[in-house]
Amino acid sequence: MNFVPKAIERLVAAPIAQKNSPEILLVAGAVSMVGSTVLACRATLKMDEVLEKAKTDISKAHQAFEIAKDMPDTEYTEQDRQKDITIIYYRTAVSTLRLYAPSILAGAFGLALMAASNRIHVQRAAALTAAYTALDKGFREYRERVIAKYGEEEDQRLRYGMAKVEIINPETGRKKMVERVGPGGASIYAKFFDEACKPFSKDPDVNMFFLKSQQDWANDTLRSRGHVFLNEVYDMLDIPRTKPGAVVGWRYQPRDPDHTGDNFIDFGIFRGEQQVARDFVNGRENAILLDFNVDGVIYDKI
Repeated sequence: MNFVPKAIERLVAAPIAQKNSPEILLVAGAVSMVGSTVLACRATLKMDEVLEKAKTDISKAHQAFEIAKDMPDTEYTEQDRQKDITIIYYRTAVSTLRLYAPSILAGAFGLALMAASNRIHVQRAAALTAAYTALDKGFREYRERVIAKYGEEEDQRLRYGMAKVEIINPETGRKKMVERVGPGGASIYAKFFDEACKPFSKDPDVNMFFLKSQQDWANDTLRSRGHVFLNEVYDMLDIPRTKPGAVVGWRYQPRDPDHTGDNFIDFGIFRGEQQVARDFVNGRENAILLDFNVDGVIYDKI
C-alpha cells in the first residue's frame, strides 16, 4: 500500500496545496474512514442473506447424505458431504469478502492518507529541528569566540544590548549611572514572573525564595532523570507553554566531553544592580524577568 500515500503526496505537492498538505491529507483520511464505516454498515445489512444461503446449502448437503443412506444406488458418501460443506464455506467467505471489500479498501486508503500526513509532519519537524540545531550551534560558537577575545562580561553586554542609563532616586533625588538591558535584549526564552502567575506574591522575598526553590527542584529533576524540557519549567512557574519550549531544554551529561550544556538549570535570577527583572528592563517593579540558560534542542537527543 506504499504507492497510495506516495501518489497522494505527489498530488498535494502542487504549490497551491503544498503548504497545507498535511491538513488536506488528514481531512481526506478522516472522510475515507467515515466512508469505510458507512460501507461496513451497509455490508452488514446484506450479510443475513449470505449467511441464510450458506445455512440452507449446508442443510441440503446433510439432507442429501441422509437420503443417500437409504438409497444404495445413490453415490453420496460422507467424504462428498464434507467436500460440499467445504465449498459452501469457501463461497460464503468469498461473498463476505466481496461485501466488505469496499469498506476494507476505504479504511486502508484512509489510514494511508493519515500516515502520509503524519510523515510530512515528521519530516517538517525534523527539518526545523535540524535548522534550529545548526543555528544554535553557530550562535554558541560565535559567543565562544566573543568570550575568548573580549571576555564574558563583554559577551553579556553584547548579548543583551546593555547600556548605561541615568536614574534618579525618587526619595533622595540623587542621580546615578546603572546598566540596563536594551529593548529586546533578553533571549527568546525569557519570561516575566509577575502577577499573572498564580504563585506570585507581593512580597519580593517570598518570590525569590519560591524561584530559588523551583530552580533547585528543576536541577534535582535534571540530575535524576537526565533531561528537562523548558515547558516543564514554565509549568513550575505557571508560565504559559510555548512551541520552542516543547523541543528545547537541558540535558545532564557531566561525563560527555562533547556536551556543550551547563549541566545545570539557571533561571537567571540576580539581585541589586544586576537584577534581571521587569524594572531592570523598563523601570517597573514587582516583577522578575527570568532568562533561562537552555542547552538548545534536546528533543532529538533523549
